[in-house]
Amino acid sequence: MVANRRRDTAIEVEVRSRLHRAGLRYRVDYAPDPAQRRRRADIVFPKLRIAVYIDGCFWHGCPEHYTPPKSNSEYWHPKIARNRARDSETTDGLRSLGWTVLRYWEHEGAEEIADAVAGEVQRQRGEARRPPGPPTTDAEP
Repeated sequence: MVANRRRDTAIEVEVRSRLHRAGLRYRVDYAPDPAQRRRRADIVFPKLRIAVYIDGCFWHGCPEHYTPPKSNSEYWHPKIARNRARDSETTDGLRSLGWTVLRYWEHEGAEEIADAVAGEVQRQRGEARRPPGPPTTDAEP
């Protein structure tokens, strides 16, 4: 278990790269609630109060991909149940503090996750989605 990463997983790095290319700036591995400093979000937009979590299918008990281990199941079943309970408690706690909490599974594509996060950031900023390309002007030539 020592080799398992707590942060900077391949999907996190890819999502962050896509968000950065889109011009968004964020904090990485950041605790949105100072009272819960050990509960850190993967990507955080502090001014907008948006916390993004990209959960691993095994560690967080994905309903689609999680398969319980056959060995040492008396350890793993309660461990994954505690992880899921902590995730739910963290989400509820942040939402009660006015945060928008976005949770995704690692099996969801990086492009889809980045698009959803960018859309939420733009929505909260009150920006309309503009098509890519040069800015248009209303002035006649």
